[in-house]
Amino acid sequence: MVKKVIGFIMIVFLFSPLLMYLVWFFAPERKLNILIFDKTVLDTNAQEHRSISWILTYEKYAHTLTGLYQHDSNYYGLFPNDSGKYKIKDFGNYSEKSLDSLANLYDIAYYTDLYGVYKGEWYNRYPNVAPQDLAMDNSMEHTDKIYGGMTFKELLFLQKMKLMGKFVIAEFNVIATPTPPAVRREFEKEFNMTWTGWIGRYYETLDTLKNKELPRWLKTNYLAQHNNSWPFNQSGIVFVNDNERIEILENDTHLQVEVPVIHTNPANMSKYDLPAEMKYSFWFEVIRTGSQNNIVSTYKITANDHGRRLLKRYDIPETFPAIIEHDSTDYRFIYFAGDFCDNSIGMKSAKFKWINHFNRFAYRRSTEERVSFFWDFYRPMIDKILLKYSTPKQ
Repeated sequence: MVKKVIGFIMIVFLFSPLLMYLVWFFAPERKLNILIFDKTVLDTNAQEHRSISWILTYEKYAHTLTGLYQHDSNYYGLFPNDSGKYKIKDFGNYSEKSLDSLANLYDIAYYTDLYGVYKGEWYNRYPNVAPQDLAMDNSMEHTDKIYGGMTFKELLFLQKMKLMGKFVIAEFNVIATPTPPAVRREFEKEFNMTWTGWIGRYYETLDTLKNKELPRWLKTNYLAQHNNSWPFNQSGIVFVNDNERIEILENDTHLQVEVPVIHTNPANMSKYDLPAEMKYSFWFEVIRTGSQNNIVSTYKITANDHGRRLLKRYDIPETFPAIIEHDSTDYRFIYFAGDFCDNSIGMKSAKFKWINHFNRFAYRRSTEERVSFFWDFYRPMIDKILLKYSTPKQ
């Protein structure tokens, strides 16, 4: 009897992936035209919009013209190949009439990351095409821009979507550096929000000998601004201003809780299937919003007295919006004040039904991991949003 039970379990285990794939394969498609814009694409993995692509694949959303979404082709922005060359697909040559037609076609516009690509990181990844003076490792330094920042035409498209009652989703970084200030101000006016000039990120260690992801320019600027002193070796939150001012809150020294936490009230928890609290350990920005928008969720920096004095000195609030929305009959707009869509979630898993019940237990439990943010926060919220705008494809 025991052998039969074990045999049955082994059969289920072996054939579960096939069953999960078949259930996904035969599930009906849903029609939804969503325009994704991403200028920060260093390779064909397209990690900066991977999260939304995974959800579109998993839920079998299909574009009316191109069919099921492909993460490496169904977007606008920068398209690299494996040899270090790239092409650009954007609105540069579009007339206003063409933008009108595009806005008519799409249900949702999602601008994920317009920060762009810079020479140092690009040529470090593709040294075979690097100019001789950039053949060294410049990936962690400030270098010239190859492509990035929002343009007036890209903003005009969002304005047209808004006027047509379509849904606009945007997130960090679409209006921070290197978007021109004039475009930023127009976006802020259009959507009733303001960027304070500050961005931030949690790091699991601020020890520069251990953490190779700490940008060199960050330490260089901090040393120049703080009497050549870098006293940090624990975890902490780095704040960077548009004027290149660097301030750092270290765990224990300045912080009672080392990582920023996103808080959501009960009404929005129910509306978007969100947890009451969620740690957030990647890039975020400090924004303010006008009364026309609702605050869905907020960031909380839990500082001690020393940390609060430092935040107050530079006018950085301890609590500020993480998600804002305008949800009414005139238009719908959501802004994520963080790099929410950037996640290393594997695209192959998107074609296996119920995979979410297995993957959420596989990630490393640490303060810096971001996979839990995808499963427990981003995915349920995006699911709710997309479901409202999609219809079964006949």
